[in-house]
This record gives sequence, structure tokens and C-alpha cells, in this order.
Amino acid sequence: MFYMFLADGFEETEALVTLDMMRRAKLDIKTVGIGSSVICGTHGIKVLADIGENDVNTDLCDGVILPGGMPGTENLFVSETVNAVTDYCYNGGKLICAICAAPIILGRKGLLKGHNAVCFPGFEDELDGAQVKNVPCVKSGNIITAKGAGCVFEFSYEIISAVKGKETAEEVISTIQHKGLFPKEV
Repeated sequence: MFYMFLADGFEETEALVTLDMMRRAKLDIKTVGIGSSVICGTHGIKVLADIGENDVNTDLCDGVILPGGMPGTENLFVSETVNAVTDYCYNGGKLICAICAAPIILGRKGLLKGHNAVCFPGFEDELDGAQVKNVPCVKSGNIITAKGAGCVFEFSYEIISAVKGKETAEEVISTIQHKGLFPKEV
């Protein structure tokens, strides 16, 4: 089970496209509302989360997804649940995926030391210890980061590829007529 954490001010495209692509790949994923069951995105789109933060079970957790957006990223960063599950994934070698501003959560926690990473331009100084790359999306060990909403298909592709293989990722991405922008290894 993957947990996608949603807090008020999340970037809707980053969350919803990734969620959709993972469900198309038949990956088990639940959205988790931080602070409420109805979460309002940065552009006023309200989403009903699948579960609340008290329903998260790390015994079932295969990975975590952190959409960006502001103030969504800051709201995720101060959540005890998000920090506990992210630490659990890091310590257990499980997949940690963050897009846009959300990689700063990993940087602030010191989880990017020795990893390649990307984020929304302007937040690079908060990727403490990371080797910052100039690509849309990068996988480094068990951490996947992406620059922003315009890179959400590359982000989704990389997550699906890490879990189900490149062939499945290419098949899923091709079903939406997205062609030729698959991430390149760094």
C-alpha cells in the first residue's frame, strides 16, 4: 500500500495525476487527509481523502508520496504522521516520492544526503546534502523526486517503473497518449 499525503494547499495536478496513473497501474494507493477528510488544494479544488491520518498502518506501507504546492508542503512538513511514515519508509528502504516543493521535506530531514534530487526551482538550497540535478525527475536509491506539475507524468512513470517495471510503466503512460518523455537515468 502506498500512502499519498494531502494537506491544505497541495498542488492538485501533482496529486491527482499521480494518483490516477498509479491506479491505472493497479497499484494499491490511499490518499490520507492531514487534519481533515476534505482537503483543499492550492487552486481551490477540494478532495475527499480515502482515509484519515489515524488510519495509516505502517505494517501495510510500501511507500509514501508527497505532492508539493504551497502551503501544502509546509503543512505536510509539520505533520507528525507524515514525518513518522516518511522516517519508517526511509529506514525500511521503502519508496519515498516527492514532487515540486515537497522534496524540501526530505532535505530538511537530512534524508537526501548522498542522493541525486530535484525540486521546484528556487528550493534547491533546502535539499540538504543532495546532488541537485537539472532534469524533470530523478530516482536515486529508494527516493524519487520531480520538479513540478509539468513533470507529473515523468514522476508517475518513475514510480510505476520502480514498482512494476518499465514495461508496465510505458504501457500505462501510453494509454493516455503520452509519448517519448520518459525520464533518463542520471
